[in-house]
Amino acid sequence: MGMHRLVAVTTVAVLASSITVGGLKAQEFVAGTTPDRRPEGAPRITAVGHDSAWRSRALAGVSKPVPKSLGFLDDQGKWFTPFDHPNMPPPYDIRGLYARVGGKAAAN
Repeated sequence: MGMHRLVAVTTVAVLASSITVGGLKAQEFVAGTTPDRRPEGAPRITAVGHDSAWRSRALAGVSKPVPKSLGFLDDQGKWFTPFDHPNMPPPYDIRGLYARVGGKAAAN
């Protein structure tokens, strides 16, 4: 039993050292020399036009009058917000963003 343990410990030590040595290699290009600036020619969002369908989806399940706390939707831009996507399925779906279809929760 002692010899098997020695072989196992030696194997683990060799593998661990090879992983560490492999991790010390020079890293490839990550963010360039100016990661705080957008690259020349990178696409830019110049205008955002949320239509009434987007606003209806974002305010689905919210009773009128719309609370002032949802004013952030006016300045949402193209940023992702979980507010306009279904989150937890029933019974936690307080906004009713899921419909029961064939026993499964499905997004509207």
